[in-house]
Amino acid sequence: MKLSRYKKDSPFSYCLGAFPSMELLSSRPEACLSLHIHSTFSNQEYLDKALDICSRHQIPVYRDDDRNIARLNEKENVYVVATFKKYEDSLDKEGDHLLLDKPSNMGNLGTIIRSSLGFSVKDIALISPCPDYFDPKVVRSSMGALFKVRISKFASYKEYKEGFPDHIVHAFMLDGKNILQEYSFPKGKRTLAFGNEATGLPPEYLDENSIYIRHSHDIDSLNITNAVSIGLYELKRK
Repeated sequence: MKLSRYKKDSPFSYCLGAFPSMELLSSRPEACLSLHIHSTFSNQEYLDKALDICSRHQIPVYRDDDRNIARLNEKENVYVVATFKKYEDSLDKEGDHLLLDKPSNMGNLGTIIRSSLGFSVKDIALISPCPDYFDPKVVRSSMGALFKVRISKFASYKEYKEGFPDHIVHAFMLDGKNILQEYSFPKGKRTLAFGNEATGLPPEYLDENSIYIRHSHDIDSLNITNAVSIGLYELKRK
């Protein structure tokens, strides 16, 4: 099987690296199409587990596949590559959600996905336009957390609200009506909403449930990845 550089319109994508590839195998083996292992990779415990999963799910394994793997290497050395078919998810109507309105940075998106999983918020809504979350850069920056969450894209905030009318949306905005450090999240179905890295959320999000993270006047705003982690932490802590 010849591997070539990823294309957005392709029906499959790549998982670069041993750890994220194992997350794929462990969480969504039905989506995995093949596993490619470099000749110098020698972690026997990893190999035993990976090969067992591949055997049980009839996933082809290519050993000593150095040339194929080299085609996908960019800046970092990669010793394990998994290919997987793209899939669609539906968000849980009963659980808490994270909503990202028009995010633009792949690395940030992957980091946010990992943080969301870390705080047990496993449903993520993306408002278009947004990065291709199956891009190998997103997969790798999430460290495979992508495969343990559910992600759905929506054309607009209105479309999201129509699909989840019972969720209370808490929009994180610089002019939010509530200070996070003093706020108690209501019980029920909650959605934490964050905007684009440069422009934030549009005015349609501003209401009595909006939130501001109080910080010093030495900065104008927090980095989006930090803001999301703080919001998720406070949601679960309170």
